[in-house]
Amino acid sequence: MNTLLSAGIIFTLLAIVFCLYRWGNLKCVGVTPVKTFTFIAILFTSGLDVGLIMFPLTEFAGYADTATSPEYAFSNPLAIEFAYWGFLIWGFYFLTSFYFCVIEPRVGFFEIPVVKWINNVVIIGTCAFTAYLLLTNLPWYLPQLSEEGSIVATFYVIVFAVIMAAVFSSTDIKYVRILSLASTWLFLALIAVMWILAAMGPNEMLDAANLIGNYFVNIHKFVLPLNDYHAFYLFWWFAWSIMIGQFTSRFVGGLRTWQVLAALLIFPSIPLAIWFSVLYFYHNNGLDSSGFVGISMVIVGITFVINSLDSLIRLYTDNLNLTTSRVGRSKYIIGNLVALCALTMLFKLNFLEIQWVGALVIGLYFSCFAYILLKKRKEVAAIQSSPEGRELNFDKIESVH
Repeated sequence: MNTLLSAGIIFTLLAIVFCLYRWGNLKCVGVTPVKTFTFIAILFTSGLDVGLIMFPLTEFAGYADTATSPEYAFSNPLAIEFAYWGFLIWGFYFLTSFYFCVIEPRVGFFEIPVVKWINNVVIIGTCAFTAYLLLTNLPWYLPQLSEEGSIVATFYVIVFAVIMAAVFSSTDIKYVRILSLASTWLFLALIAVMWILAAMGPNEMLDAANLIGNYFVNIHKFVLPLNDYHAFYLFWWFAWSIMIGQFTSRFVGGLRTWQVLAALLIFPSIPLAIWFSVLYFYHNNGLDSSGFVGISMVIVGITFVINSLDSLIRLYTDNLNLTTSRVGRSKYIIGNLVALCALTMLFKLNFLEIQWVGALVIGLYFSCFAYILLKKRKEVAAIQSSPEGRELNFDKIESVH
């Protein structure tokens, strides 16, 4: 599996370089363009889920234990956490967003029936995995509701309510902007509140920046998997990449190709770096993260999950033509609710693994490349602009449902 993963990463990086070389100055316009800040907010909150909020505090100690994991000895826990979530790996999202915005309309690879079926399996499976992550992490952050760290009935009710909210919000695209902007501002507010409560000063932030700087010094060492846990993260990013590309490509609002890449690498990485720095300060100083802090993190995490699930549910129901206008609102809500709850339980029972989903996506990457070389080489070579009919109308999203 790790050999396939490494091949997929190398292919992705080479494809990014080629797209920049061939179409670096092309203006990218999606079918429903939005302004740049909204686009970044949609991408950031759709492309990250509850793991961003709930994983780091549980991981720093493991990254610091170089006796058990000597492969981490070249860096520090903060830089490693940032490497698993920030900067370079956002290039995955750039590649898929650019492909679905500019290339796929000329290629139609994802309209091939078997490809469409696999694509929707990937999307639905990752939706369920996102809900599963929320379920399994709730006991750590809400110990007052748990029994010795176990998953109790209350947590199942919370996850059920989250899935229900996401299914409902996915019935109308107007909720995307509301959820994305709300998630972004809530996340920034959470960072500010935790920063103030920790009494973290400028010197501590400067120290954290120096630690994160170690990532950029050793960026080449984070490209390929360091160990199985790093591989888990990379497979997870691949699983998300193809879906996030399909979803966010429709909102690109006239940025040049190189600007899209720069925006994806830089803008999400800044709040991520600050967030991890604050969490690392809590970890290093043994500060209490339960009570108000823990509840606040859960609330923001839940908002992220609703936002992510909303995006993915809308994507696979559109692909399968199971929209509310076709099947009706009631059947739409009940069908999605039952499917996602059932698949979440399959992850809970260890019947499914996100690594399998990521491997499927890597297979789609290579298959798409082969299809272009064999069938659509001339069409792709002739690309000079975004597809015909795309207009930079920022009000268009108001009329789409």
